[in-house]
Amino acid sequence: MKNNSKKSSPLSEEDIIEGRNPCMEAIKSGRTINKLLVSKGLKEGSIKKIIRLAKENKIVIQEVDKEKLDGLSQTNNHQGIIAVVSLKDYVEVEDILERAHSLHQKPFVVVLDEIQDVYNLGAVLRTADAVGAHGVIIPKRRSASLNSVVAKASAGAIEYVPVARVSNIPTTIDKLKREGLWVIGMDAKGEKVYHEADLKGAIALVIGSEGEGIGRLVKEKCDFLVNLPMQGNVSSLNASVSAGIVMYEALKQRNNG
Repeated sequence: MKNNSKKSSPLSEEDIIEGRNPCMEAIKSGRTINKLLVSKGLKEGSIKKIIRLAKENKIVIQEVDKEKLDGLSQTNNHQGIIAVVSLKDYVEVEDILERAHSLHQKPFVVVLDEIQDVYNLGAVLRTADAVGAHGVIIPKRRSASLNSVVAKASAGAIEYVPVARVSNIPTTIDKLKREGLWVIGMDAKGEKVYHEADLKGAIALVIGSEGEGIGRLVKEKCDFLVNLPMQGNVSSLNASVSAGIVMYEALKQRNNG
């Protein structure tokens, strides 16, 4: 359950990473961490490993009262540890494509059209990392941004998946097309079932918001649309679940291609 109440905090939610696994991955990835806040007396299990790794990386560690962590937490699930970090840097679209080229792979990009739920964004990043996608693109307006809740929901994947934030998704799609990517949108009225589409090559998979789906202009820019078969009583799936299904189909095809 999400907590929408506002907390008075000296830090913005974009300045912290919460939870044991996200903090561990942040340290391992080389993320700049200003200090690590640990609940007093909590030094067992994975916390002990995180503290040891933080010391090896010369990260300042402070023991604080649990109440202070509760006051800073945006997820209500800090697990006794919060990392105070430099803001996560966004990348350029060109950086995502260069990442694919440096790995000698065909680009696999995920484009999110106005996904505003931070938990959905985090879940998409987690799956994108799992399937080897080279990056995620989000719009600057009407979209969730990278913050501590996203980091928690991504289980640390935020540290490994480059995210580009662009002013205009349709214009960005045109750019991806010029770079040789096929742009595939997910839509309930798509002309193909997702597993019938060719997802082996250089692709950009476009996911729309739960309420509105892909915007009209974005939909018109897609090379084709795919759908997910629905046999139950509800008309749609959670956006991150839909994205995960098609991302794993792309992974299967690319591995077998």
